[in-house]
Amino acid sequence: MKSAGLAAVLSFFIPGVGQIYNGQILKGIILIVIGLINAALTVILIGYVTHVITVIYAVYDAYKTAERINARRGGHSSF
Repeated sequence: MKSAGLAAVLSFFIPGVGQIYNGQILKGIILIVIGLINAALTVILIGYVTHVITVIYAVYDAYKTAERINARRGGHSSF
């Protein structure tokens, strides 16, 4: 069982960690790299916008993926 709430919180603080928690290692690493690129882009201000977009996507994806994993296993845990 995966906690959808925990996956979302992990991705909120570090986008990609929630995906790694869910077993999506490659997707998590890609999101972490995108986060590093966003950090570099803050120098020209666009990084602030892209960071928010990345965090929103990572949180939503981590939550929904954990729910799908739990549904396949016959259980449900949102937090």
